[in-house]
Amino acid sequence: MAVPKRRVSHTRAAKRRTHYKIALSAPVKCKKCGAYKLPHHLCPSCELKKS
Repeated sequence: MAVPKRRVSHTRAAKRRTHYKIALSAPVKCKKCGAYKLPHHLCPSCELKKS
């Protein structure tokens, strides 16, 4: 079985993994005010109204 002769460098490994990105999730409407927010996050407009 073939075995690598040298260790793969960090740069080379990073170049190979350039397409392993996390896609941004689509914004959803807040149930209270209807403003768009990230899912599983507090609504910024509702938080501003609260204080």
